[in-house]
Amino acid sequence: MQGTVDGFTYGLVTPVAAFVMACLGAALGLRCTNRSLRTRGSSRAGWLALGATSIGSGIWTMHFIAMLGFSVREAPVSYDRPLTFASLAVAILMVGIGIFLVGYRGATPMALVTGGTITGLGVASMHYLGMAGMTFDGVFEYDTLTVSLSVVIAVVAATAALWATVSIHGFLPSLGASVVMGVAVSGMHYTGMAALRVHLHADAVPVPPGEAPTSLLLPMMIGPGCFLLLAAVVVMIDPLVVTGAPAGPVRRRNLTVRRGGQMAAIPVQRGRRPYATAVRKEYRQQRNR
Repeated sequence: MQGTVDGFTYGLVTPVAAFVMACLGAALGLRCTNRSLRTRGSSRAGWLALGATSIGSGIWTMHFIAMLGFSVREAPVSYDRPLTFASLAVAILMVGIGIFLVGYRGATPMALVTGGTITGLGVASMHYLGMAGMTFDGVFEYDTLTVSLSVVIAVVAATAALWATVSIHGFLPSLGASVVMGVAVSGMHYTGMAALRVHLHADAVPVPPGEAPTSLLLPMMIGPGCFLLLAAVVVMIDPLVVTGAPAGPVRRRNLTVRRGGQMAAIPVQRGRRPYATAVRKEYRQQRNR
């Protein structure tokens, strides 16, 4: 028996809210990725990890906000918790691989294509694994061509967003890239949902119209939602993340210290604060002797 699917139970509320969350996650993730390009060592890895988790959490939250508006008229829908959270882990892991690849390899064509492909496949994997976590008295069937189109949309969007992240500086251009990625992720979601057909079992029990699993989904989204808020605070308090100002030219100046009875000029590179602080401390100690 064919099931009657409604993907917009609450009208435009869920699509708009889902789009906003997708844009928020993309904006935070792309700004963190851009910020990582101005750092070295563990700081770069930290920014990239924050960016990957932000994008993964954003697209996961977007997906399940959109699913709040999904219902099958003839059967109740529930969600398997392990598979639902596994889709979040897959999203963060695969997006992280793509972002780390671009963050450490730079804007080379191979890095962008490979990173964008992995990131896009992560978005698509999150979507279809999350759909596999849905339980109801029936089975899903997908149109292969439409599913392939949704995966292509995800890969192209992710590649374009990564290119914009490493190639375009400034807050407004990066914000535009985040909106483009939000549109693409939302488009991928609803393209994938358009490929869906529901076949109910013969003994499926009808349910009243309008019933939705909000009591299950909303508590699960609290954690990723709070993380995105904390990530937003971290981004806002770092001026380089907000402004996207490119790193300026390296400036050098000399500090003169006494070594072995002779005066020596030591060049100090701008931005190397621990080194500069150590040299100043040595200079003060020499002066006070």
